[in-house]
Amino acid sequence: DYRKAHQELDDAKEMLNQNNDIEMAELAKEEVQRLEELIAQYEDQLRVLLLPKDPNDEKDVIVEIRAGTGGEEAALFAGDLFRMYSRYAELKNWRVEIMSSNDTELGGFKEVIFAVEGRGAYSKLKFEGGVHRVQRIPSTESGGRIHTSAATVAVLPEAEEVDIQIAPNDLRIDVYHASGHGGQSVNTTDSAVRITHLPTGLVVTCQDEKSQLKNKDKALKILRARILAQKQEEQDAETMQTRRSMVGSGDRSERIRTYNFPQNRLTDHRINLTLYQLDRIMEGDLNEVIDPLLAADQAERLGSAEL
Repeated sequence: DYRKAHQELDDAKEMLNQNNDIEMAELAKEEVQRLEELIAQYEDQLRVLLLPKDPNDEKDVIVEIRAGTGGEEAALFAGDLFRMYSRYAELKNWRVEIMSSNDTELGGFKEVIFAVEGRGAYSKLKFEGGVHRVQRIPSTESGGRIHTSAATVAVLPEAEEVDIQIAPNDLRIDVYHASGHGGQSVNTTDSAVRITHLPTGLVVTCQDEKSQLKNKDKALKILRARILAQKQEEQDAETMQTRRSMVGSGDRSERIRTYNFPQNRLTDHRINLTLYQLDRIMEGDLNEVIDPLLAADQAERLGSAEL
């Protein structure tokens, strides 16, 4: 198509130069303009295709959501974010599996860690990492005052065993009784698992499954992803990109987005995007948030490549 457009442009320019008929010359001039615009579009597409691919883009992901400041309201918001991502995954025909959770009596989460499996999961979710802030009137608030609370999100590409090999003697594995609300024992066997990776000090606990083996498998999956993420952070710090990405580093301390329920408004602070359709977004309709972020990252990388 690109070569064909160039050939047609040459023909149109030749027609323009050779034609004395004013009407035909005007038509040829319009055709030259149309083809030049088309070729410019093709060249933009080619530049995008030539950008280096993120090797993690096609990987499955592990998403960690933690309630931040705001007590029970923050835990409820963490639960809302989990449901939002779960519904988005459903729309994409991806599979969601809870790896570990610490829920509250009102149905929120102090912490929830889940795997998202599906084609291109990381490529779509990688810019979700950071602090998500919510502004709304809690159901327990009798005075109608708006409260602000927050939850943090971390998005980790899932690490295969070939990516991260862990020596058995680098692990300390503790087993204990799983506990539910208020600390009561969930079952009478030592099914809960805590794994400590001695070289890094990373600790993962899993107690959602009744089987100790399943909890251990899930904990190892989370641990591998965290070790891989830590290694990548260290590599990034060493090569220290001369620019700091506008779309964000995925740093969980960076405030990236505000969800204002009274105004039905979502604001993404990284690209100054404001949408007045928060109700739809919370139901998993995330394309209008994610697509502009991907476009901004693409434009930024194109700009850097041309410097």
